[in-house]
Amino acid sequence: MKYKFNYQTTAFDIWQLSMYGVYGSMVGVCNIIFTVAMLLLTGRFWGDVNSLIKILLIAGICLFTVIQPIVVYIRGKRQAATIPQDMEIGFDDNGIHVITEKQSSDLKWNAIKGVLKKPSMIVILSTDKHGFILTNRVLGEKKEAFYDYVSSKIKK
Repeated sequence: MKYKFNYQTTAFDIWQLSMYGVYGSMVGVCNIIFTVAMLLLTGRFWGDVNSLIKILLIAGICLFTVIQPIVVYIRGKRQAATIPQDMEIGFDDNGIHVITEKQSSDLKWNAIKGVLKKPSMIVILSTDKHGFILTNRVLGEKKEAFYDYVSSKIKK
C-alpha cells in the first residue's frame, strides 16, 4: 500500500464539509447578504417596532448564523452514525481499498469522480454526492503528498 489510514469520520467533519459547500457557493453569498440585510433592518427599526417584530428580526438574523448550522450538524450526526468506526482505507496504484470488520471493497481509479482539497480535509469523490473525507488529523504531515498522489491517479 502506498497510503493506509484508519478512517474516522465524525459529525463535525460532515458538518464542516457541508459548511464549505454552502459558503463556497452562490447559496452562501445569498445567506450572507440576507444576514447583513437583517442586521441593517434590525438596527434601523429596533426602536420603532413591537416585541413580535423584534422576535422575528432576531430569528431572521439567527436563521443562517445559528439555526442552519445546528440543523446541518444534526443531519451530520445521523449520517456519521451510519459509518462503521473500524474502517481502514488504503490507496495504491490499483485504486482505493476499503476494509471493515464485515466486508471489503475496491474502487479503481477510473471510477473516482474527483478530489477536493479543503483547508482541513481532503475529499475523494466516488460519485457526485458520495466520497471519503480524510481530515488533517488523519492525514497528518502526509496531506500534500497524498493530495498530489491522488490527483495524479485521477487525471490518468
